[in-house]
Amino acid sequence: MDRLTALAAALQRGGRRAVAIACDVTREGDAERAVAQAREALGRLDVAVANAGFGVMGGFERLSLDDYRRQFETNVFGVLRTAAAVLPELRKTHGRFVIMGSVAGHSAMPGSSPYAMSKFAVRAFAGSLRHELWPEVAVTLVSPGLVESELHQVDNRGVWHPDAPDAAPAWLRMPAERAARQIVRAVARRRREIVITLHGKALVCLARHAPWLMAALIRGFGLKGRAEARHAGR
Repeated sequence: MDRLTALAAALQRGGRRAVAIACDVTREGDAERAVAQAREALGRLDVAVANAGFGVMGGFERLSLDDYRRQFETNVFGVLRTAAAVLPELRKTHGRFVIMGSVAGHSAMPGSSPYAMSKFAVRAFAGSLRHELWPEVAVTLVSPGLVESELHQVDNRGVWHPDAPDAAPAWLRMPAERAARQIVRAVARRRREIVITLHGKALVCLARHAPWLMAALIRGFGLKGRAEARHAGR
């Protein structure tokens, strides 16, 4: 929250209106409160991004049902709570609702079933909601591949470990600033979906048009979902 407050202050110094509001999307009523405060501070809402999420990782036999519930509470029900809170305002402005999905919502890797299930779910929600809200509100699904973020620093219980290393090679990760520019352009153009990164687009294409080849690559190269975040030295 401190970093968001600092960012809001920097935007204000640049002549922009900005406000940072704490919100827990797993808590009933928090999203509605945040929307009301944002509307009061900014006057109207034109774009809302359902971005809160983390990844529960590990093989099925190593996980508990509570791990799956915890994953869905944030990644799926958090999106639903956000949508319920913002859509009345977005209808007034013919705005945009953005759902943060993942390439994992198109192709599930071994060791990532909770995360993949949650992203398949929000992808389905985006597809249905898009028809329900047309033409008043545009719904854009964002499906990133490997992008520089802090997702790998959050463990299966949602605890942040800032020193956790990212197992993905740096050359494969898209800089966050570049990904953000692509997302902004897609939202401005009211696109249905955008897949971020070339490798992400390749995986989605394989999953859609050559699932047999995708399965062969996963088995042949031992592809897996990202590793669970852990304490340094643990």
